Amino acid sequence: MKIAVVGGGSRCIYLMDLLETHTFTIVHPTIIAVADIDNNAPGLIKAKEDDIFTTTDYNDIFNLDDVDLIIELTGSMDIYNDILTKKNKSVRAMAHSTARLFWEISRVSNLQDMTTSKLRRAQEIYNIMTNHLIHEDVIVISPDHRVLDINKSLLKKTGLTRKEAIGKFCYEITHHQSHPCSGDHHPCPLVQVLKTGKPSQATHIHLDKEDNELHYSISCYPFIDHNKITGVIEVSKDITSDIKIQKAMMRQEKMVSIGRLSAGVAHEINNPLTTILTSSMLLQEDVEPDSHIYQELQTIANETLRCRKIVKSLLDFSRQTRPSKKSFNLNDIVRESFVLTRKQAAFNDITMENELSEKLPLINIDNDQIQQVLINLALNAIEATPPGGKVKLTTRYLSDIKMVEMEMKDTGSGISPEDLDKIFDPFFTTRENGTGLGLAITHGIIEQHGGTIEVQSSQKHGTSFFIRLPLKTENDHD
Repeated sequence: MKIAVVGGGSRCIYLMDLLETHTFTIVHPTIIAVADIDNNAPGLIKAKEDDIFTTTDYNDIFNLDDVDLIIELTGSMDIYNDILTKKNKSVRAMAHSTARLFWEISRVSNLQDMTTSKLRRAQEIYNIMTNHLIHEDVIVISPDHRVLDINKSLLKKTGLTRKEAIGKFCYEITHHQSHPCSGDHHPCPLVQVLKTGKPSQATHIHLDKEDNELHYSISCYPFIDHNKITGVIEVSKDITSDIKIQKAMMRQEKMVSIGRLSAGVAHEINNPLTTILTSSMLLQEDVEPDSHIYQELQTIANETLRCRKIVKSLLDFSRQTRPSKKSFNLNDIVRESFVLTRKQAAFNDITMENELSEKLPLINIDNDQIQQVLINLALNAIEATPPGGKVKLTTRYLSDIKMVEMEMKDTGSGISPEDLDKIFDPFFTTRENGTGLGLAITHGIIEQHGGTIEVQSSQKHGTSFFIRLPLKTENDHD
């Protein structure tokens, strides 16, 4: 379609730009002539630059043979009527008012296309945000705490389907509770966003589908529509491993400091204890055994011996040396340790059992130190188990991670939840005669072997210690 334009003003420029930028699928319009009485009309100037036929007398257009459509853009009905009178019958004509109508329709269509394009792009970005972030969990929450959307990562951790999650309260899904988060230690980032209108950050402890604690760093960002917050997008990062590493480093630093202090204290009080014990025993030789003074001296001797036991534990704790490793079958050490603890178990009416894997590979360990670990755990298990109970040690090979695991399980009273995080701390004990150093020493030995020690316990249902040792560490030599 070849078009001639009468009127070279701003409307002509708009039409020329529209035809240049818009993609037409049915017709392919082209401007071949522009007429205006003003040589300085912008449309006329642009037409000259584009090598389009120009004239100051629109009557010249009627002499062109290939014109299909004449568009009048002067706004004068007289000129339009004159065009209708003079044009060839095969040539169509359009008044400026009709042209404006089509332009308005075109602009609305373009706006719709732009809006659709923006919505599509926003949807693509949203999909990337909610479903393709590998390490982050994303959840969209309404101001009333209800879940509007949730990504695949979080659905997998919670064990829910999208249909089950949508509409639930966020605190039901992430915290398994019936009320919103609150307090200084568990602030609700959604409430903060609604209150301030700004992004909010917090650290929470979430629960997975098995009620295991997961530490999360949470960032919330508001959705704002017409100056009103319509919801938030919450991005959560699992920092559980970071927290564990931080705690391990703090525990290690604490152990080193306490070890140095323990060594100093132990050396300082060991000699006075020896003097007290020797003096009390010498005095007993001069007193009749049935005398109350003899009994008092015996009490002094007994308490001194108990102090020396504590001092010995302090020295053992402070002298944790690097293990001298050789290749051993862990089953052999388990059997030796059981022989040494079986009498103590029988005395307390406790059954000792073991279940040893026949396909256990050799590992590089310090025989004496690992035996010390096993004896310590066994004696603790025996003491925690009531008469008639059972202590069982199992060994297994974890081929997927190339580690040997041993599990010490008892049927005792278990450990309270508030004590579980403290049992490896030096000097923490729940036993009346305990020193609180046995598990601290055990933890140190396992760490020096490049292994891990974990505990699972349920009150009235017993306790299990899991120790994992690598086949070989980077410090081992061939």
